[in-house]
Amino acid sequence: MGNGMSNASMGSSEGVMVGGSMMVASKDIVDNAVNSTDHTTLVSAVKAAGLVETLKGAGPFTVFAPTNAAFDKLPAGTVNTLVMPENKAKLTTILTYHVVPGRYTAADLKDGQMLTTVQGEMLTVVAKGGTVMLRDAKGGMATVTIPNIIDSNGVTHVVDTVLMPSK
Repeated sequence: MGNGMSNASMGSSEGVMVGGSMMVASKDIVDNAVNSTDHTTLVSAVKAAGLVETLKGAGPFTVFAPTNAAFDKLPAGTVNTLVMPENKAKLTTILTYHVVPGRYTAADLKDGQMLTTVQGEMLTVVAKGGTVMLRDAKGGMATVTIPNIIDSNGVTHVVDTVLMPSK
């Protein structure tokens, strides 16, 4: 991975394992996510919503990427319903609520900070004791379990809960 200095100085998780695969900074958000066995539901949802091209765009984007286990916490049948073509708008709303324009590493996320998502609603950062969490519009909380996956067009943070917008 280069001279070994660049990773430390950037504070990135370049080369971190996510879902059994190495996440690399030279790949975009989608190409890294596709390689994670923990994110197959998210990747399927992104494809169903037609967001692949957006998330392969220049960005930069900060993505809070729910794991398969996070999607499994939703009421039974929710994911299967959301990926149906007639529910594309609702799925897109939920997914774009997990994307923030700009490049925010965990160190950039301060307690009480408000992030405006691509979807248009806010996420609130709750940072306590080295843990970064996000509060959604409905008061739900997601914890960042793997921070700072540096992508060529942004940063991905793995979260343990699907964030829900108010509408």
